[in-house]
Amino acid sequence: MARYTGPVCRLCRREKMKLFLKGPKCDTMKCPIERRPYPPGEHGRDRMRQGSEYLGQLREKQKARRIYGVLEKQFANLYVEATRMSGITGENLLRMLELRLDNVVFRAGWGASRSQSRQFVRHGHVLVNGKRVDIPSYRVKKGDTVALKARSREMIVIRHNVDTLDRQVPPWLEAGDGGFEVAVRDLPLREHIDVPVREQLIVELYSK
Repeated sequence: MARYTGPVCRLCRREKMKLFLKGPKCDTMKCPIERRPYPPGEHGRDRMRQGSEYLGQLREKQKARRIYGVLEKQFANLYVEATRMSGITGENLLRMLELRLDNVVFRAGWGASRSQSRQFVRHGHVLVNGKRVDIPSYRVKKGDTVALKARSREMIVIRHNVDTLDRQVPPWLEAGDGGFEVAVRDLPLREHIDVPVREQLIVELYSK
């Protein structure tokens, strides 16, 4: 399983904005970007100046990758798939990222962050249509039902997240069974995806 294992707060600082990769910590003054709102490294402050058009496109791509926890090769493959689908390529790309199983677990409010949600999936706590799926990149489809295993619902961390996280389930998901189950009502529309990404710049970057 390939994934980024470095300090995630550096990623937020590099993008000069909060990507909410650490869950509740990002809402407190402990978030490093509150104290050092500039890119990391010896020359971090120098990177605050205006960059080129290419740099803007690159930063949007990196931002999307880091928000969803996807590596470069995975992201590039998703883009190629998005270009082959009907509709707007940028929206197709974001839609496929939203339909990842780890993101659905995050949207359901069971994980405080996408990385924690990814861990829940890898550890076998999540069922899709009644069957255990432990692949975070698994793409759910319209009509699928995603639920937590009965024993997993009693985990302290999951109960705490369900009770304390102030996160609304998006319109394309329908919560049920006391909040421990969600059904995919429809495919997510762009207005339902609240990530701060300008997907058109990503398309322009890959189109070069």
